[in-house]
Amino acid sequence: MEDKRALLREERPFSYKIIKDEKAIIYWKDKQIMVIKGKEYQRLSKTILENNEYKKQLFLAKITGHFKHGNEK
Repeated sequence: MEDKRALLREERPFSYKIIKDEKAIIYWKDKQIMVIKGKEYQRLSKTILENNEYKKQLFLAKITGHFKHGNEK
């Protein structure tokens, strides 16, 4: 998966919040969309350590998959 339209570089729609018990909440435009844990949380931790905002955005986009199906507002 690539960011063909460069939306992740310009807008940065994804964010995250690390919570207890090795879990993280993933947000899209400040709306909570999922909670990750386990292997996904470990991969997020490694991506955070790289300190590259574009890679973080791309990882979050990949991990959330197809959470939007056209009926969200």
